[in-house]
Amino acid sequence: MSHLLSELRERRPLVHCMTNIVVANFQANGLLALGASPVMADAPEEVEEMASAASCTVLNIGTLHQESLETMEMAGKAANSAGTPVILDPVGAGATRFRRKAVSRLLGSVDVALIRCNAGELAAIAGVDWKASGVDAGEGEMNVEAVAAQVARQHGCLVAVTGETDVLTDGERALRISGGHPVMSRITGAGCLLSAVCGAFLSAGKEDPFRSAAVALTFYKSAGERAAEVSELPGSFLQAFIDQLALLSDGDFAVPELVKEVRA
Repeated sequence: MSHLLSELRERRPLVHCMTNIVVANFQANGLLALGASPVMADAPEEVEEMASAASCTVLNIGTLHQESLETMEMAGKAANSAGTPVILDPVGAGATRFRRKAVSRLLGSVDVALIRCNAGELAAIAGVDWKASGVDAGEGEMNVEAVAAQVARQHGCLVAVTGETDVLTDGERALRISGGHPVMSRITGAGCLLSAVCGAFLSAGKEDPFRSAAVALTFYKSAGERAAEVSELPGSFLQAFIDQLALLSDGDFAVPELVKEVRA
């Protein structure tokens, strides 16, 4: 059994979130419930200093503009210099040319530890034909596991493609994580908060980033399942979900052990 959740709560990592205006409050409350310490700093005058002091940095392009892109790049480079993980959440990467270029710029200039995305965002990063639907996953056809592994190898990072079943890969191995509940897709920012939660777990378990990300994804789905037992209505589910982030302990969920080789 993993004890990473207990270690995270003991260490209380400082999670620097450069996030979007829609989810900032939810993200901060979710991290606090988990046991991490959030900071939402995005001013160019302080992002380098904040990223250098934080346990990890989360770059979320949900409400992107030119200045925020530039400050994200500054923060990502500062986190790289400090040796702390950078998590990229390429929200709606395929929706506009500006977002696609922004993601390409960040991946080209910042050493990212994890890309946490949905299938449509993965397709945009990989250049796969896909019908985007704003910031939602959209629709199309691709071998998610194979494309995620390709992107992981190309950028030297972990890739977590989340949805009904999550796929986690480092380009050599792939892990599928089932669970959660459909109501999770009916609350704003569930994926955005997950990216920050992954950052907290990665900062607490630097020795094995793949395993740490797997624990984060499994923990999150388990919280969703338990919250849905309280209510399947979005408003009351939201409250129950925050509670479950605080209530779950290491013994309440089990990370799948089966790891598939995706490349010889």
